[in-house]
Amino acid sequence: METVLDKKDWALSTICWYAVFVWFGASLFSQSLYMAFNGAPYDANMLLESAGPIAWALIFVEIVVWGFLAIAIGGKVANRVQNSSNETAS
Repeated sequence: METVLDKKDWALSTICWYAVFVWFGASLFSQSLYMAFNGAPYDANMLLESAGPIAWALIFVEIVVWGFLAIAIGGKVANRVQNSSNETAS
């Protein structure tokens, strides 16, 4: 007998949250590993110089990630404020 599984895809917001968490964790791990070996954090100018012509693309991607994070958190805060003002005391 065959069974039909109702398979749902992940929402885009869920995928974006996972991307933010992975990006943040990788950045934190990379920075701590670099500091363990060299004793000092990354030098931003050295990183941009070593990225070469794709540095602006990397900066753009990081701005998009921070923008998504700001919009997502801002939307949740706005939703919470809007919902709490609609409640009435008994």
